Amino acid sequence: MAEYNAVTPELAEKLKAIVGPKRFFMGDDIDPNYSHDEMPIYGRKLPEAVCEVETTEEVSAIMKLCNENRIPVTPRGAGTGLVGGCVALNGGVIICTERMNKILSYDMNNLCVHTQVGVRLCDLAADALAHGLMYPPDPGEKTATVGGNVSTNAGGMRAVKYGVTRDYVMAMTVVLPSGEILNLGKTVCKTSSGYNLIHLICGSEGTLGIITELTLKLIPKPTVDVSLLLPFEDLADAIASVPAIKLANLDPQSIEFMDADVVATTADFMGMKVFPEVVNGKKVGGSILVTLVGASETELDAKLEKMGELADKIGCLDVLVIYTPNLKKNVWAARSAFLTAIEARTKLLDEMDVVVPVDRIAEFLIYARKVGDEQGIHIQNFGHAGDGNLHIYCCSNDMEEQEFIKRVAVIMEKSYAKCTEFEGQVSGEHSIGHAKKQFLKESIGDTAFELMAQIKKVFDPNMILNVGKVCTYVDGE
Repeated sequence: MAEYNAVTPELAEKLKAIVGPKRFFMGDDIDPNYSHDEMPIYGRKLPEAVCEVETTEEVSAIMKLCNENRIPVTPRGAGTGLVGGCVALNGGVIICTERMNKILSYDMNNLCVHTQVGVRLCDLAADALAHGLMYPPDPGEKTATVGGNVSTNAGGMRAVKYGVTRDYVMAMTVVLPSGEILNLGKTVCKTSSGYNLIHLICGSEGTLGIITELTLKLIPKPTVDVSLLLPFEDLADAIASVPAIKLANLDPQSIEFMDADVVATTADFMGMKVFPEVVNGKKVGGSILVTLVGASETELDAKLEKMGELADKIGCLDVLVIYTPNLKKNVWAARSAFLTAIEARTKLLDEMDVVVPVDRIAEFLIYARKVGDEQGIHIQNFGHAGDGNLHIYCCSNDMEEQEFIKRVAVIMEKSYAKCTEFEGQVSGEHSIGHAKKQFLKESIGDTAFELMAQIKKVFDPNMILNVGKVCTYVDGE
């Protein structure tokens, strides 16, 4: 295991000189929120110091100083992660990039945007639309930074049509653990020029380098769109409809699923019912939410007609077209609030975001609920039916924390084993952090896991950058 040094008063003064006294914090001046991410059950650990950076050069100077003095560094954006990826397990210094929040320029000829990494997803999406363009990745947490999205290769609700965050990264500026500044990629649409280091950095969770600037691909925004709600009596039947929807040549922008339980939780949280609980006299057990896009109203009408014909074949209770802008806003606000609603109504929470083949979704959900019932843990779920990415939450309001952790460990162990059996992956978009390392190793095997660890050592021989995450360990693990 690596041995680290503490942040001495002398080093603290050097760090303060880099970012200035108003952006350097130490001891009791550190905001307690820096001790955890959005899933506090994965631990709380305050760093020794926090540097809120604004430039690539500041990140470089901090990394050079910390590397020379063997000070552990943890990169952090908005802290919205769910696997403890930005928790400073080794103490040391947190480099927070939230202040690097400038959209630098648009290239309208090459359809891309150059931005700092601290820009929030919601702000980039809105600004791109104002330019007549669209940034397709649409992860559920809109206040996350684009740097965090790239570092975790976030997916989101539009991945079924457009792909994930990695597919939109054309170039990036990265600060290596040594402090060296590395510029990767160009403003071009394809490359066959050696190993693709951009794809290696994407999804590496800040373990190989700290991203500071990005060039992201954009597309023209769709001319027209419409959302449809397809309610079913049973969630399994809803999930079973997805292959037929994908094969119908409708090219949907999103295909989301939700069960009645999470719909009820969200309605209670929001104080209004957006999704129907009964349709045509029958109780809704699960629903599919689909968005279709087109270049014209004529094209969209043709897709709607085809969906109506398909509805009879897939057995949904009705096809509810979400016509008005206000209703569409409420529907997608409710969908985006699923996790927030669960968090607000739950004292103890843990989660999985496994991804399985689409035709195994229902079987996996049934299995996870069965294991949850055996352990006395309430399971709530929703997710991206179009790509098989499932968000499964273990919830309790009346259990002691240690007992909850013990029981959830059984659920996780069995569910991740089932995921591997189904040819799935441990994480579809939330990443590994320090919470899911063992499940990753069991899923991919010792050889692949060790290759990841060796790549980490090449980038970070002193093992100072976000150690304890993905494929590395800290003392006591």
